[in-house]
Amino acid sequence: MQRGFGRSPTFLVGTERQRHNLEQLHRREQHLAEQYQKNKPLCFVSGTYQQTHPAKAQSGHIDADVTLVSPMLLGVADGVSQIAEYGLDPSKLPKQLLKACETLAIEQLVPDGMKMKEGAYAGPAALMKQAFLNTEALGSTTALLAILDNNTTIHGKPHPMLAVLSVGDCEILVLRWSPGDMNDPVPGLKAIFHTEMQRIEGHAQCPLQIARVDDRIDPNFDERIPLEVIEHGGALHCVSIYEGDIVLMGSDGVFDNLFLDEVVDICNEIIVRDPTGKFEPTEQALLQEAAIRVVEACHNKTRPDRFGQYQDTPIGRGGKRDDTCCVVSEVVEWTKARSDAWQRRMSQRRWHSLLTCGGSFDESDAVLGDEEEDVEYRCSALNRTRSSENDQDDYSDEEEDSPRRCTIS
Repeated sequence: MQRGFGRSPTFLVGTERQRHNLEQLHRREQHLAEQYQKNKPLCFVSGTYQQTHPAKAQSGHIDADVTLVSPMLLGVADGVSQIAEYGLDPSKLPKQLLKACETLAIEQLVPDGMKMKEGAYAGPAALMKQAFLNTEALGSTTALLAILDNNTTIHGKPHPMLAVLSVGDCEILVLRWSPGDMNDPVPGLKAIFHTEMQRIEGHAQCPLQIARVDDRIDPNFDERIPLEVIEHGGALHCVSIYEGDIVLMGSDGVFDNLFLDEVVDICNEIIVRDPTGKFEPTEQALLQEAAIRVVEACHNKTRPDRFGQYQDTPIGRGGKRDDTCCVVSEVVEWTKARSDAWQRRMSQRRWHSLLTCGGSFDESDAVLGDEEEDVEYRCSALNRTRSSENDQDDYSDEEEDSPRRCTIS
């Protein structure tokens, strides 16, 4: 009796096909080597947008979405709305948590001028745990951090890495430009990394979360649990990051309503690259526009079309009516111009804190770029235009009289 094969045999690869594959690999290695020939440090330049779902805004709902953008750290947090039933502001804990993360990132990650800091940073879990200990507010929140670590080395050479810590159902998507290849000949931004939601028993309304509550909310609350959730429950990832990569982060309102290919398509419509030329940083106004388009597309999924039909979403037709926030960042070189701009911002913040006895400094439209004043004006105008179009007020902090979006920067 003849014995059959348990699997298909291995096929011989001809010389010409081998040669083509080797050429492709060599080009890819050369492309990556060119990006690191100067061993240059990298940073984020970002655009953000968030909007309370119109259906919730009409009922006086508190939007507890918070975003954080800084040169070496991005963050998204989504406060648990049920906390409001106990007379608590669900946005307080996520705001305090991301603000504490930003303070630690400035101390541990943002370079002194052009000199990288060494030794202070011990990873995203340690940073988030310390940040939580530095907060006081009661509440519960999901949280997502993306940290750009310029101190990583591989074989003795600097190799910036993106460290991601996810607690709950906020998600991150990393896109990288591809000139096209045999498998996908169309040039454009392609998804190369994506996290998954952490939800208890897969329930869309029960994400893993970081909480601090009192006895009236949970008599069995243990203060050690949120720290264990961060260290052992959070999903930790480490990804190589390159100049020109796009890092997109969003609350569950983004990824419950949009499929990944829809998010990628929006980015490719707005963030256009010259496939034959040298990389040029994207204008910050376009990153902002991409974030706006993503949020608007999410809310459009929850509305019926003219025939009364709802569109498909990852969680079913019609998606989820939810407050939605999005951060779209591009990875660029940490230049002296950006370093100087950051130092000016930090100096303004310190002086403002002294003059207002610790009050907060409104810098939501400040940017890090070579054309700082020009870009700042265009981003501010874009924010005002979109706000009036959607008849939606920006977030107003308790310590400020002027309206602003709940973005820490």
